[in-house]
Amino acid sequence: MRGQKKECILRVMLTERKQLSKNKISKLANCTRQWVILFLRELERKKLVKGTKVINAKNLIKYWLNLHKKPKKIREYMVKEPIIFLKKVKLEYALTTYQAENLVQRYLFPTRTDIYIEENDLETWHKLLTKDGLYGRGNFRIIITDKHVGFGKRKVNGLFIVGIPQLIIDLFTEGGPAEEAAEMLIKKVK
Repeated sequence: MRGQKKECILRVMLTERKQLSKNKISKLANCTRQWVILFLRELERKKLVKGTKVINAKNLIKYWLNLHKKPKKIREYMVKEPIIFLKKVKLEYALTTYQAENLVQRYLFPTRTDIYIEENDLETWHKLLTKDGLYGRGNFRIIITDKHVGFGKRKVNGLFIVGIPQLIIDLFTEGGPAEEAAEMLIKKVK
């Protein structure tokens, strides 16, 4: 739980363009002000922030990467034309990794479509995906997580993608050529 709170605080600080108060960070990260204060002190000792201002975004992302745990709740499907499918779907999601990176900077070939969803939407997604697709290893992966991962999501070409800082973390976690793409994206954070 502690790592999750820290990730929420980092996601907020790296996503928001303007400097926020501790109270605002607390509210947006869904944690107590005390958590924010304690964590900011830790980050300040590491010379990553000054107060609530990010002073070294690249190293802050690297720090976040050390906290980050690879998602465990994943389901895979084979879906024909996943982008067309997502443009039609009326459920909440946030696109990440290859497809999201391709929409933002067009460096990686989108070999797989990965989306974040909330756990309470899992059954609905499963029914939709198996209606015209197949369940099991494939080109479409859903990652079941909490709502905060979608913090900073935005719409690009009719698709909802995660915030850039979350996308960077997901690309680094993916490894290989995705790490190169993540390095390129770091330049777009503050």
